[in-house]
Amino acid sequence: MQVKEIMTPAPKFCRVDTNLAVAAELLWTTNCGTLPVVDEGGKVVGMITDRDICIAVGTRNRLPSEVEAGEVVAWRLFACAPEDDIHEALETMKSEKVRRLPVLGSSGSLEGILSLNDVAVRAANRKGDISYADVADTLKAICEHTMPESRAVAAA
Repeated sequence: MQVKEIMTPAPKFCRVDTNLAVAAELLWTTNCGTLPVVDEGGKVVGMITDRDICIAVGTRNRLPSEVEAGEVVAWRLFACAPEDDIHEALETMKSEKVRRLPVLGSSGSLEGILSLNDVAVRAANRKGDISYADVADTLKAICEHTMPESRAVAAA
């Protein structure tokens, strides 16, 4: 099964110069937890989450309308392509501990979002080759906590 068969097409996004008040409003009105961030050419350069916005606002002495998405975006981008096998995308989610992947065309343009929720709904409908075990294994890998090295040494 390919990613394009279950992704959410044409997701909302923001630009690097979009302020956090606007980004938060987009997240609120679309009931999403993350937004792809695009550059001036429309290429996806990162993702911003509701958590990123909360922490940015909570740790700066500035209004959300004064902080741009580009200041807090996670620039390390993990993505998949529409033609990718769904199990490859799940492996990326597991290894990078993310619940959502932007789906990018060959030019880097945003074509959709694949969320673990999309995968769970497909597994529940028993359509295709996705099982509840696939969803559970992916969620388990995402949620596993890794102890920072400093705490691991102290615990030993």
